Amino acid sequence: MPTDLATSPPQTEFDCLVFIGRFQPPHLGHLAVIRAALKQARQVIVLVGSAWQARSLRNPWRFDERRQMLRSAFDEDDNARLEIVPLLDALYNDDVWVHDVQRKVRDLAHPESARLPRIGLIGASRGQSSYYLSLFPQWESVSVPLVEAISASQIRERLFRSEGSAVEYLSTNASHDLPPGVVEHIRRFMSGKPYRQLGEEQQLLDQYRSAWAQAPYPPIFVTVCAVVVQSGHVLLVRRTSAPGKGLYALPGGFISAQERLMDACLRELRERIRLKVPEPVLKGSLRGQRLFDEPHRSWRGRTLAEAFYFALRPDQNLPRLKPVKGGDHARWVPLAELEPESLFEDHFFIIQNFLGLPADRRS
Repeated sequence: MPTDLATSPPQTEFDCLVFIGRFQPPHLGHLAVIRAALKQARQVIVLVGSAWQARSLRNPWRFDERRQMLRSAFDEDDNARLEIVPLLDALYNDDVWVHDVQRKVRDLAHPESARLPRIGLIGASRGQSSYYLSLFPQWESVSVPLVEAISASQIRERLFRSEGSAVEYLSTNASHDLPPGVVEHIRRFMSGKPYRQLGEEQQLLDQYRSAWAQAPYPPIFVTVCAVVVQSGHVLLVRRTSAPGKGLYALPGGFISAQERLMDACLRELRERIRLKVPEPVLKGSLRGQRLFDEPHRSWRGRTLAEAFYFALRPDQNLPRLKPVKGGDHARWVPLAELEPESLFEDHFFIIQNFLGLPADRRS
């Protein structure tokens, strides 16, 4: 039964405040926003972005690990008012991402009365761009003063540059950036294989940056990749070395200085994959082409990927693949087996763009 006006919450309070972030890792700046939200709203929904993606230097921790770190910073009463849920990125389709956010908030926000809930988006000042806020005009905007001198990217670099520097940071300055529960979680994380693999990737990245340090301008790299689909399967390669060792990736690579983009893509399929499909048949099956340019899509820095979508005619027998000595292992993967966390960089989202795969099949 609806409450009367005398007992309803004050109009200055929210039924629900929504905070969206990646929390890689959760730091004191994030906690300041959540604590401010808990003071102003009956319920706080924390949407944890980049969920179900493969571990990388930009996304070292999985959703369940980040949820555990966040909850360790709050007492039982506060945790009872916190909803911490995963949010899969949709890098090249804002509408899909906005739909997912709206749907999750709709399903989680429950006002105490029969009236429509008062919902707001909360974030640190300068942490929410006007473009970001413009995606949700139906919700009010709440800003919290930014906690200065805390940078998640700098924290990650300190943790993965070397184990020695990570230990020193956790023993000395980490308390200025991270809550105690997060520090303890990171200490445990450092004893596992994922930490060692990410440390190897950090060393490769440092070498990569050093090689280009004397360039007169920040380098921009151009690559090609092929989305080859036949009879419900997509052609992928299993990476045999860092970065992304063990992950699936689309076949492709860097272009040569004197070749066109399509020629580079066909060369990669011919030389690296030994795909037994004649070139005229491949060209005749081309159904789409797009440039993928999300600024953080690659660990190498600013790297553009031109993708070509080939839809081969259905056949009972998939085209043969001839292994290349010393190269990545290619195989045909059923579309139903594709999962974001098993694919390198943004390759799941490239496939999703052409094939229209569901953005979030786990919710």
